[in-house]
Amino acid sequence: MKSILIVLAGYLIGSVSFSIIVFWLIKREDIRKYGSGNAGMTNVLRIAGKGPAAMVLAGDALKGVISVYIGFSFGNPTLALLTGLAAMVGHTYPIYFGFKGGKGVATGLGVILALTPDVTAVALAVFILSLLISRYVSLSSILGAASVPVSMIILQKPLSVLAMGILAVSLVIYRHRTNIKRLYNGTEQKIGQR
Repeated sequence: MKSILIVLAGYLIGSVSFSIIVFWLIKREDIRKYGSGNAGMTNVLRIAGKGPAAMVLAGDALKGVISVYIGFSFGNPTLALLTGLAAMVGHTYPIYFGFKGGKGVATGLGVILALTPDVTAVALAVFILSLLISRYVSLSSILGAASVPVSMIILQKPLSVLAMGILAVSLVIYRHRTNIKRLYNGTEQKIGQR
């Protein structure tokens, strides 16, 4: 019962959508009514600018870090993995905002950072390199996420961490399915386009 409550706490923390909150504080509007309709950092960047987007990125990543540390504090490493994953689910399907949230990238970044900083460094490098070359945030997010389980295998992370990484990446890629279609059709917006 205790473990279930701790994982639930991770979900509830993840459900705090900083993109919705920050944009509401600035514009008194729901970010999901603008741009791509996604409650994420990239949409805030396009609509509101770099400052608000940076606040969203920091807040959403912090949710992942806090959730993992709660799992470590009250249980074992496996519980920390589950709590971090629950935070990502909360971010994508937030109970406070009609289960319509972001795509899990920033919160996933916080989760992976808390669990395996070396894997995070590789994922960030892949993301930045891809963004510099393609200027597609969605493609860069997908490639950065996809590098996570590969890095975990190469760096010989525990099987439980690898399993969590695969589940987290699967969630991120699933949430990017409309972006993948737009990338295929050549209609996806590049960074800097509004």
